[in-house]
Amino acid sequence: MIEPYDWAGGREAMVRFGPGSGPVVIAALPLFEEANRMRGFAATILRSLAENHGIAGVLPELPGTGESLIPSERIAISDLRAGFAAAARTAGGRAYSMALRSGALLDGSVVIRRRWHFAPQPGDALLRALRRIHRTGDAPGYGGHRLPDTFLDELPDCHVEPARTLRLEGDTRPADRLVAGRALWREPTPDNDIALATLLADDLAAWIRMCEA
Repeated sequence: MIEPYDWAGGREAMVRFGPGSGPVVIAALPLFEEANRMRGFAATILRSLAENHGIAGVLPELPGTGESLIPSERIAISDLRAGFAAAARTAGGRAYSMALRSGALLDGSVVIRRRWHFAPQPGDALLRALRRIHRTGDAPGYGGHRLPDTFLDELPDCHVEPARTLRLEGDTRPADRLVAGRALWREPTPDNDIALATLLADDLAAWIRMCEA
């Protein structure tokens, strides 16, 4: 079900999954091109949470991303975070975050009870990736996104908040759990990994039950 949410800069949309009460998972997609590659994957995780565990989920469009009416050249970390917090407030219930990749930069909100991250990408790593795209890409700007210098200047100081963290097997960075699967953010076109999505949903559900106990 698609419904609106309001934040200080206007109105955006979010997709709601599952029941209307109890804990609710607010999903933060990766930023920019990785969001296109992983949107279906994130939706699959939220559907699995709803159908197999009875846990609600919300997938919001954030200001300056996706179908937002705010152009990417006006994007700001503060607006992305404000939009995420507003979506969590609108969703109601006891909010938990599910952040994928650079989405982990957005969930440091007081309305979030706990944070769960998959392959989190800190701000300096995102900036390096954007600069690499800018140097080598054929599309204008950063993979077709025209980003303001103020946004890029903010990224080195954007850090990932402590969270339950899952990473793919072979990743040597700190994690609570390593899981088998594909790095969908590196695929040339949007794709899905149903087995990985189900595994992540099961981990999320078990973690939420522990937090709720």
